[in-house]
Amino acid sequence: MKLEKVTNTHGRRYDDACGTAHGLEILGERWALLVVRELMLGPRRFGDLRASLPGLSANVLTQRLEGLEAAGVVVRRRLPPPASVPVYDLTSWGREAEAVIQALGRWAARSPDHDPTLPLSPVSMMLSLRTMFDPAKAGDALLALGFRFGEVAFRVCVADGVLTVERTAPEHVAAVVVGTPEAVAAVIYGDAEGAAARMRDLLTVEGDPDAFLRFAGWFELPPKAPRPA
Repeated sequence: MKLEKVTNTHGRRYDDACGTAHGLEILGERWALLVVRELMLGPRRFGDLRASLPGLSANVLTQRLEGLEAAGVVVRRRLPPPASVPVYDLTSWGREAEAVIQALGRWAARSPDHDPTLPLSPVSMMLSLRTMFDPAKAGDALLALGFRFGEVAFRVCVADGVLTVERTAPEHVAAVVVGTPEAVAAVIYGDAEGAAARMRDLLTVEGDPDAFLRFAGWFELPPKAPRPA
């Protein structure tokens, strides 16, 4: 069978047939994978993407979106009325990149140089829950919680050992956790003994705080890799 050479019209080329090399051609440009991360929980406006990635200029964001659109990862569309605003969204194939983001996140969290106290976007915090969730710890628990970061809200549900996240109003939940993504991470990923104190100091919980503390016990960062001797 004759293989047809396909011209790459986006990003840098490695001239390597390996799928990993082509994946880097699509997602390896600076900021590209983080743009995909920010779209993983639903469509976003251009300004919302910039706000979630404060180190990214409007010019570079435009370039990355154009490259991802050309690659078939991102699509531009308009939300239906009454919003009727243009947004960027992932294609169905683009959403499959969450497995890449999760694997890279778990691997990189083991780095001795990873600093979990650095800033987090709301979407990044919610995706970390999907990544670090331990179904064995949750068992057969059934729990729904809301998270509110400024004007951005999410509903997280655990049922049958599966955690789901929606960017939506947190209705019919045991509690709504209000604060910053960094504060939520500090409570969930810090030592279990100090979780209640950190919750009181860093967050506002509307509803049952014990439900959130129980939820926080279902996550754990992977162990750090040893530094070479």
